[in-house]
Amino acid sequence: TYVSFSGAGIDGGFDSTGEAKPTHDGALVILYSDDLEQTLQHVQNAGGNIAKEIYEFPGGRRFYFTDPNTNRLAVWAHNNA
Repeated sequence: TYVSFSGAGIDGGFDSTGEAKPTHDGALVILYSDDLEQTLQHVQNAGGNIAKEIYEFPGGRRFYFTDPNTNRLAVWAHNNA
């Protein structure tokens, strides 16, 4: 249900599990950040709405947000980031 990608200037992944669905049917786009708190602030400043605050999961930390077009996305970082 999850696949990650890296290279080409961007790292991220797609997650198709139950609660991790985007607003519209399809895979959840998960982007990587070196600084999760700063990225969360940038998302809010750009008009995004935080759907789930930063939380820990095995291997890292993540938050979910909706963009101004109501698309649901996520951002993750390693535990030490």
